[in-house]
Amino acid sequence: MKNALSGILTVLAVWVCVAVAAPEPAIVPALGVWTIEVTFENPQQISIRRGGPHGKPERFWYVIVTLTNNTGQDVEFYPKCDLLTDTFEVLGAVKGASPALIGKIKARHQQKYPFLEPLETVGTKVLEGEDNVKEVAVIFPDFDAKAKGVKIFISGLSNETVAVEHPVRKDASGGPVKVYLRKTLELSYKLGGDPAFRAEQKLEFEGKRWVMR
Repeated sequence: MKNALSGILTVLAVWVCVAVAAPEPAIVPALGVWTIEVTFENPQQISIRRGGPHGKPERFWYVIVTLTNNTGQDVEFYPKCDLLTDTFEVLGAVKGASPALIGKIKARHQQKYPFLEPLETVGTKVLEGEDNVKEVAVIFPDFDAKAKGVKIFISGLSNETVAVEHPVRKDASGGPVKVYLRKTLELSYKLGGDPAFRAEQKLEFEGKRWVMR
């Protein structure tokens, strides 16, 4: 138990050190650095039954983001999306979401987002111009019911990067390992409602910012 607690404290200490030391995105972008314009909806929850109408319900959360490339050029798009709770649970975006789940999300938003697609089918390029807007559903599994707040991180929206030294890990020569951070959109939410009535809980927007992560 003592060793396990020590390990947890070490991981948290490293996380705090990296978070404190991480640089901020540039106020004025350097030549050649681009950022896709992005708007978003508050995350919503949705449930489907696995194995048909009598199967066990499974809950998911999703956020719809709209990507507009006004950089003047087509850009590469290699996103990474994570959800972090205030109980330190980290969840990556769902890969291989079922057609039933995707269909239910698309049907819910058909009028406002007729071209909505899941993150994994967007492709590796966002073409330039208003005619090539991407409407993307980023889906996450249900998170810790004890959480009172979450942050959603979306990277791949910019080619701005920076290298920092890892506070603990060493390379073969004994020097600090280089960690490469990407400009990332951070969305913060608090969870409203009674946890006893999970299906009625909603994520309330608290703020957004760009970070290097």
